[in-house]
Amino acid sequence: MRTVLILGAKGMLGQALVRCYGEDEGYRVIGWDIEDIDVTDFPEAERKIREVSPAVILNAIAYNAVDQCEENDDEYQKALLLNAEVPEFLARLAQTLEAAFVHYSTDYVFDGESESGYAEDALPRPLSRYGQSKREGEERVIAVGGIFYIIRLSKLFGRAASSAIAKKSFFEKMLEVARLAENDQSRQAQDKTEVSVVDGEKSCFTYAPDLALATKVLEQHVAPYGIYHLVNADAATWYEAAQELFRLADVSVVVKPVAPEALPRPARRPRCSELLNTKFIPLRPYTEALEEFLKQQPEA
Repeated sequence: MRTVLILGAKGMLGQALVRCYGEDEGYRVIGWDIEDIDVTDFPEAERKIREVSPAVILNAIAYNAVDQCEENDDEYQKALLLNAEVPEFLARLAQTLEAAFVHYSTDYVFDGESESGYAEDALPRPLSRYGQSKREGEERVIAVGGIFYIIRLSKLFGRAASSAIAKKSFFEKMLEVARLAENDQSRQAQDKTEVSVVDGEKSCFTYAPDLALATKVLEQHVAPYGIYHLVNADAATWYEAAQELFRLADVSVVVKPVAPEALPRPARRPRCSELLNTKFIPLRPYTEALEEFLKQQPEA
């Protein structure tokens, strides 16, 4: 039986990884979150990790406050710590333990100027401090070497995270809009809720359970080490995805497309950052995953 250590176990992806590996009798699953380990205290973290001697370390910890990172130097330092220094530390420790190391990255390492998308070997050019911190993490893990997989994803969604500090997914936020509309008894029958959504920033959505399963298959079969793009098929803009969500959920919300410039944010986003999966089994279309996601939502 192999021991797999999942860091960030109460986040959206971490929870999916715990469930996925927990269903496999070939693994002993250890899931740690912020209350279990301080990964920024390297000596103490190393001691704890060595005690459990994992065969696989999955790093689902990340700093992802994109705009705060852009505006605030202290936040940027936090991003560099969690997105670059911690992955390097974990990669080095995994190497000494002869363990496989899996680290998750993002489409924000690209500038979004390519109309045809980005393969795994495309040249990164991040536009934001957040993107820079993620790219630095990639570079540090690659420099360490060993048995490593860097998995890039984008627009993650899935079952709501149990961690109090986790961000909500785009689809969670859109469903909240729909529930508010349905519960607003003061509206006239003919009125419909309208929401403005960016019709730009095209990329691929990633369903956490699909990514978790792909991760397990990848490391189980000892695929060639390196960078992988594991996202659900069919790229879409936020606007297109919101339309699809409300159609599948059968709710009356009018989605108004707006240009990215209409909703100014401190950090620049890639205009088109579709991740091309050229090295692994294709994941199903995000629309199929979205149907499954909706079936698992609690009743309003």
